[in-house]
Amino acid sequence: MKKKIFVGNLSWKVTDDILRSVFEKIGKVVSVKIITDQYTGKSKGFGFVEMESSEDADKAIRELNETAVLDRNIRVSLAQERSERSGNREPRESHGGGRSGGFRNARTSNM
Repeated sequence: MKKKIFVGNLSWKVTDDILRSVFEKIGKVVSVKIITDQYTGKSKGFGFVEMESSEDADKAIRELNETAVLDRNIRVSLAQERSERSGNREPRESHGGGRSGGFRNARTSNM
């Protein structure tokens, strides 16, 4: 069974290929994705690795957590499933002209 791993504290120099080579020393890698900023294309310093088996994923977490990759000690843990995002959310009250200004989600108190 495939298992997804979260990898944090990545150097901005780490590429998908570098990360793949680190994890392939442990076992079969299905996919690698470093998360990047949509505007600049620069790494956000974290990513995900999907291993083919749960055993390889558990071994990678044990053996690679806090090890140096390039110039930083990476953090390796089991990825958490994202909670479902509802498309039917009620709009939040905004103050100061919507998206173009003011504070969003500001709350005032009568204390």
